[in-house]
Amino acid sequence: MTVLTKEERQLLDEKYAGRACEEFERDRARLASGEPLAYVIGWIPFLGLRIGLGSRPLIPRPETEWWTENMIAHLRSRFGTRNFRFLDMCAGSGAIGLAVLKHIPDAEVSFGELVPEHAAQIGNNMRSNGLDERRCRVRTGDLFKPFGDETFDVIAANPPYIPEGRALDADVAAWEPRLALFAGSDGLSLIREIAKTAPAHMNPGGELWCEVDSGRGPEALALFTKNGAMRAGLRNDHYGRPRLVMAYY
Repeated sequence: MTVLTKEERQLLDEKYAGRACEEFERDRARLASGEPLAYVIGWIPFLGLRIGLGSRPLIPRPETEWWTENMIAHLRSRFGTRNFRFLDMCAGSGAIGLAVLKHIPDAEVSFGELVPEHAAQIGNNMRSNGLDERRCRVRTGDLFKPFGDETFDVIAANPPYIPEGRALDADVAAWEPRLALFAGSDGLSLIREIAKTAPAHMNPGGELWCEVDSGRGPEALALFTKNGAMRAGLRNDHYGRPRLVMAYY
């Protein structure tokens, strides 16, 4: 009997319920070519959800799941049973906003995503997880443009933030979308634009959570403090790396 690698065993268990078959052998070849396990399986768990990756968006990372879980706990404490408006910007698979939709019954969640195929995937993920479609909407376009002059109580963003030219692991560089990874020579081009335009879309007392490159944390923080945030802070992730800017308006 062929000895399976750890990833092959996970693939067999999660996608094929432990039953070896011809399709499994084809998927083993995909793994052997370097394709990420999450794409081969077709979905990834995220805070109790099954996030489909059929459109090949950026694969949600553990650090994103970590701060999203912390954000949800904070928002539940802050808003209680009060209704509030939440925007998941640069949404990709929609994992962040879908987790808010699942765990906070009084949140109205909007998704902004540049790529139409990913926007459609968000809708598929919402339906496949049995979430309340009446409390959410998906808009396609660049950053705030699809939302006109609308305002929000909370904005969460995991934008592209890797500087052009940085070497990445082969399974990331060859398979995940460049558009979701790189953001100019310093990695701050999208964050710079978000920091500049966010104040016009925040309700009084609003807050913004933005994932950043751990090597550019202070520079990202300064962009928000210089562009209208009343205060802002930089928070380490569960690996001890500066990962999250939290700005208040």
